[in-house]
Amino acid sequence: MTEPVTAAHLRAIGWRDEDTHTTADAGAGGVLARVIAQHRNGYRVHDGIREFTAQPPAALRRRGIDPRTRPGVGDWVVLGDTLPDTLILSIVPRRTAFVRGAAGESGEQQLIAANVDVILIVCGLDGDFNPRRIERYLVLAERSGAQPVIVLTKADLSDETAARVEEVRALVTARVPVLAVNARTLEAGRALAPWLGAGSTAVLVGSSGAGKSTLTNSLLGIERQATQAVREHDSRGRHTTTHRALIPLPGGACLIDTPGMRELKLGDEALSLAVFEDVEALLGTCRFSDCGHSNEPGCTIRVALEEGRLDTARWAHFQKLRDEAAAAQRQGASRRVPGN
Repeated sequence: MTEPVTAAHLRAIGWRDEDTHTTADAGAGGVLARVIAQHRNGYRVHDGIREFTAQPPAALRRRGIDPRTRPGVGDWVVLGDTLPDTLILSIVPRRTAFVRGAAGESGEQQLIAANVDVILIVCGLDGDFNPRRIERYLVLAERSGAQPVIVLTKADLSDETAARVEEVRALVTARVPVLAVNARTLEAGRALAPWLGAGSTAVLVGSSGAGKSTLTNSLLGIERQATQAVREHDSRGRHTTTHRALIPLPGGACLIDTPGMRELKLGDEALSLAVFEDVEALLGTCRFSDCGHSNEPGCTIRVALEEGRLDTARWAHFQKLRDEAAAAQRQGASRRVPGN
């Protein structure tokens, strides 16, 4: 006889008792489970006791539908009661969703992870270090509803760790923690412990070779995720993680490891200016409502750039992200127009 799934089993894989959807809402014969991996031929789900395969309904397999309407890793789903080969009946409304623009020119949006509490933005303190990429991740994280935490790995390989930490802290608000760790050590797990409590779910994002899989192994205490050496000339690695997967950690948290992202496009929502609150503050004090911030005399932005109060690269990146977000919004709006 199959052991019945209880709330305690679900909590072990990240279920929140305060979530609006409860096990009773699954309906007669329904089964509540969490998506832990996504493959071309279906999903792997877990109900807190067992892991098995599930298939989406035909309506979610059709081409042309918004990919965000399909289940993703971290989603809670309601299943039919025919195990182990079962059908996903519905997706529980997401608490949070980390989404990016899909690679290529399709303009579609891609769900990276659902129902996460923390987004661990991993960046190596070697040739992988890139403040502009960190800003881009932060813009996406701000939209998700989850707490971003910046994790600078390979602190043991850098002679400029303290300076790099301060450089990143200058980019972010006080509510975004910045940590420097050696991902191979137990100390890395201790540093992340405040965000990996029992019942929490975190997702690791960053470039290939940044140290995500190494960090996962350290948090697990075993060599579960394959790791490879990075290339010397650019500190990039090959994709040792080939698909997104949710992994329970010994302390009761869940961790979603993801492949490295070569392309990090914005979604079709409005650009969150919280990441650039210093730039927004300056824009709000500009004397011209229609200022182009180029050659206008007395422009607050131009004065801040000339006086060194605003970094030229940061201002240029803000403009780039603002224009990219506006283009994504227009593209998203055109896709939603009936007949398009």
